[in-house]
Parts: sequence; structure tokens; C-alpha cells
Amino acid sequence: MIAWFDNIILEWFLSIQNDILTTIFRWITILGEGGIIWILIALLLLLKKKTRMIGVTVIVALLFSLLIGNLTLKPLVARMRPCWQNPDILLLIANPTDFSFPSGHAMSSFAAAMSIWMWKRRTGVVALAGAAVMASTRLYFYVHYPTDILAGLLIGILLGVSAYFVTKRGYQLWEKRKSGKSEHSKE
Repeated sequence: MIAWFDNIILEWFLSIQNDILTTIFRWITILGEGGIIWILIALLLLLKKKTRMIGVTVIVALLFSLLIGNLTLKPLVARMRPCWQNPDILLLIANPTDFSFPSGHAMSSFAAAMSIWMWKRRTGVVALAGAAVMASTRLYFYVHYPTDILAGLLIGILLGVSAYFVTKRGYQLWEKRKSGKSEHSKE
């Protein structure tokens, strides 16, 4: 049943491939390599005091994604990519060398976007829409199964929420420690 679902969705994405979408999606998927777009967004958020905590949260979410997804789940599950299973399909991007499950592009994008959403709902909706587009490029290029994307989405959301609570708690402890030091310095 899952294989049928995966294949139907992938066949549809193959059917819509065209030069315009390929050009657009190639740039989007390249920006997702290593979470580069989300790292750049986090760095921009770190520049302003008003958005600094959001930037820190995005970085924490991306670190969680790296540790849990790419370094733990991918090698543990070791799922072959659709392009490896069906090499007759002409790839429009470079053939990835790591395993398929869960999608790192989807996981890091949804982790970063969800961590933004936890602080700022309107901005977060835009980020989540961007994460959805990023994830769909991986189906378009036939390098992930839909279930890889779905797992990346769900894990990413959980990691984004976790990053928010970890960062918020860390900030509270930092402020408490800082205010405790200032009280002692007055004595």
C-alpha cells in the first residue's frame, strides 16, 4: 500500500516536469542543501536584538535535524532512494549519495520554519509555505519518496517545537542567572 502511494505521487511529479519548473525548483533545492537557506535566515535574524531569539531557535532546530535525521535516522533506516531503485529515470540534478529516509531537506526546512512559527505566527506561515515548496522539489527531482517527505515534515515539526522550548528555557535560565549575578554584585 505504501509503495503504491509513493509511486503514484512520484509518477505525477514526473509527469509535470518541464523546463520552467526545473529551473525554479533546481535553485530552490540547491538552497536547501545543508540547510543553507535556513542558516542564512537564522544569521539575519541574529543581527537584530528583536529577532535574535528566533535566530537562535532556528539554529538549534537545524542542529537537532542534523543530529537526529542525517546522523542517526538516515544511516539507521538506510532506505534506498527512488532514483537508485529505478535508475532508468533521467535525473535533473546530481544523484544524492546519502540515504533517503527521512528527507533532510523536508526535515530541516520544517524544523526551521516551525521554530519561526512558534515565535511569530505570520512570519512562520510564510516559512512553512517555503518549507512545503522545498520539500516538494525533492519529489519533483525523483530523489525522495513521499513517505520520506512526510516523515521529514513530521519530525521537522517536532524538532522545531522542541527547539523553541529548549531555547526559551535556556534563555529563562540565562536571565535568571544574570539577574542573580547582578544582585550579588550590589552587595
